Amino acid sequence: MSEPKRSAEVGDVVPDLPLELSAGGSASLASFRGRWLVLYFYPKDSTPGCTTEALDFDALLPEFEAHDCAVLGVSRDSVKSHGNFRAKQGLRFDLASDADERLCRAFDVIHEKTLYGRTAPGIVRSTFLIDPDGAIAHVWRPVRVGGHAQAVLDRLTSLRAP
Repeated sequence: MSEPKRSAEVGDVVPDLPLELSAGGSASLASFRGRWLVLYFYPKDSTPGCTTEALDFDALLPEFEAHDCAVLGVSRDSVKSHGNFRAKQGLRFDLASDADERLCRAFDVIHEKTLYGRTAPGIVRSTFLIDPDGAIAHVWRPVRVGGHAQAVLDRLTSLRAP
């Protein structure tokens, strides 16, 4: 018997799930169709690694936008927490709250993690580059923060090159 296919792999079309956005209101993954999307999952607002990652994506945002690419961060934090995080860091892109873990589970980013000797389910830092047709073009998991945003931009640039 073969092993079941892991979700959210290159070539998969992403599910049309609803999004609760930090800027207010809601959207869905389908609302990004027609343009590229960097969908990155991170463990927690206002932690050192997550702040660095968000600031790195924000610094490169004009270059992503020049490639008609949106950036969207996702964690299990509340919309209010995301709003505070965005405001404090001056982030220009939106964050989606996934308190019910529907997005995290659809993209297979919740796994057992060990921290200070305790094991608990948590988000494994992961990024998905999604093409304008809604298919996953590239996956990074697990992610190391240093240089990651630039690596995503480099991959987007190479995929868009004639």
